[in-house]
Amino acid sequence: MCSSAVQPPSAPVPKLGQATARAWWMGGLNAAGTLTLNAWAQAVALFAFTGQTAVTAVGVLRHPSRMRWRNVGHHLHIGGYQAVPIVALMAFLVGVVVAYQGAEQLRRYGANIFVVELVGHAMLREFAPLMTAIIIAGRSGSSYAAQIGTMVVTDEVDAMRTIGMDPGEVLVLPRLLALAIALPLLTVLADITGVLGGMVMADMQLGVSFTAFTERFGREMQGDTFLLGVGKSLVFAVVIALIGCFQGFRTHGSADSVGRQTTMAVVQAIFLVIVADAAFSVVFNMLDL
Repeated sequence: MCSSAVQPPSAPVPKLGQATARAWWMGGLNAAGTLTLNAWAQAVALFAFTGQTAVTAVGVLRHPSRMRWRNVGHHLHIGGYQAVPIVALMAFLVGVVVAYQGAEQLRRYGANIFVVELVGHAMLREFAPLMTAIIIAGRSGSSYAAQIGTMVVTDEVDAMRTIGMDPGEVLVLPRLLALAIALPLLTVLADITGVLGGMVMADMQLGVSFTAFTERFGREMQGDTFLLGVGKSLVFAVVIALIGCFQGFRTHGSADSVGRQTTMAVVQAIFLVIVADAAFSVVFNMLDL
């Protein structure tokens, strides 16, 4: 009688689905870690760029003759004056939409006249500065990144450094100052046209005449509502200009990098503008403003 050899127990074979899931999770964690490290490195570089720009600005304040006012006027014309039509049209339509959306609810409760407060607070505090900043981020922020990025690729920035010129003083400060002037003025224009759009819709949908709207607007809308919106727009302008110039200087390699950094400039500027607007809302609520 022959006895069969005892076979040692074999190790369990992992299922294909388990191996695939494990690989998927490891790949996802690796990608998340890489994105986090890249975001952190970029945030640190942005803070360093902001500090360097601040130091350059202090030097120019000590010697105002170093400011290139012709460049400021050029960027003020392009980033401010040429953006007037699109900003005015956008704000007018937003005012129309705000009044139209609130008209049905206000009519239902017989509170037609309160459309003034609805349009006034919505436009002056939120929609006018935020929507204007988003438009300028897509318009001027992208152009800043593309212009500076092209100069980096063609070695013009290196040539500036070679002859002793500070690129921050020549390229960043004029754009920053121009946008800091243009965006609050465009926000004021958006306030006016947005309220005008709401006024037109209030007259058409709720029977609130222009005279009644204007009288209540002047009585109910306090000056701090207007100033808060304009103050927010100044912060938005600094964010957009810094992000656009920062991404432009990070361009390297070829023309393909110019397009990539321009896209990143627009996305990051819009994201940070919305984050800043949310932070303003929290702070204003805490301060009861």
